[in-house]
Amino acid sequence: FNTSVVRVEAMDQRWDVTIERDGRQQTLRYDGVVVANGHNWFPKMPTYPGLDEFSGEILHSADYKGADQLRDRRVLVVGAGNTGCDIAVEAAQNATATYHSTRRGYYYNPKFVFGKPSDQIADQLLAMRIPLPLRRAAFGATLRTTMGKFEKFGLQKPDHAFFETHPIVNQQLVYYVGHGDITPKPDVDHFDADGAVFADGSRADVDLVVFATGYLAVFPFLTDPDALDAAGGRPRLALQMASPKYPTLWLSGLIQPDSGQWTIAHWQGMAIAAFLRLQRDDPAAAARLHGHINAHRQQRFTGGAHYKESTRHFYEIAHQDYLQALQDFLGEVAA
Repeated sequence: FNTSVVRVEAMDQRWDVTIERDGRQQTLRYDGVVVANGHNWFPKMPTYPGLDEFSGEILHSADYKGADQLRDRRVLVVGAGNTGCDIAVEAAQNATATYHSTRRGYYYNPKFVFGKPSDQIADQLLAMRIPLPLRRAAFGATLRTTMGKFEKFGLQKPDHAFFETHPIVNQQLVYYVGHGDITPKPDVDHFDADGAVFADGSRADVDLVVFATGYLAVFPFLTDPDALDAAGGRPRLALQMASPKYPTLWLSGLIQPDSGQWTIAHWQGMAIAAFLRLQRDDPAAAARLHGHINAHRQQRFTGGAHYKESTRHFYEIAHQDYLQALQDFLGEVAA
């Protein structure tokens, strides 16, 4: 604890890891490295014409701590992930006025369906091997029955099918839009001193802008820029976790599942540990297996869906698809 990693450098088939504690640095050598620093900590800040002229306060959602930051403010929330929707709801409850800008329309899913958490219902449909088109139809019927068409609330019509974007689970956003406490807006065209002008020509005078625009995956401590094949800031890893260059460099948690994270993190840990044991006991077999998974590292675990192109969807996985791939990999390690 209270220790930061300054540098991770490949050295003679091993790893030199430089750490810092209380202002003092120390370099230690390891046989392998597992990076699990998360990918939701380096804010992705958008650029808009006129943003530097805006006279109000600008926050990224990474700096949002609570509703006190919104109280009695005129707030614009930009971004429609789960975080952006949650902040928009809190703004509706505390701010003087709330505007919510999104690039496209989305499906706002209920947290509970038939008295159960909606992800449990989704997993039941998967367990029953219901095909993707029928699952889409079931979810569409549920939303039409419970909420109707989002366009009737002034929200944009989704430009994609179910499961082509990361699920937004929020029953309150549509409620507050319907009550007039959140004003939906399209993408921002530009800013001026007093607020934002949107793509449809409308404007909103605000004194606080919260950018819920996601994060970039960065690893400033890795000295080899080719370690992750991260052209464009997007690491291209075998099984979403193995360095294409170094068999002893693995990443855990660089995924965005359509479910909870913890079960997947557990099985990632099991798979990494199994491979590193193989690397210790039979380096030749480990090299062959690493080469095999590396040859297929363009594989996306989508469950048959085609995700919308965006930074966050680069890491998106269908959890059952991915868990099956991890189980298959564990079987190959043991073979």
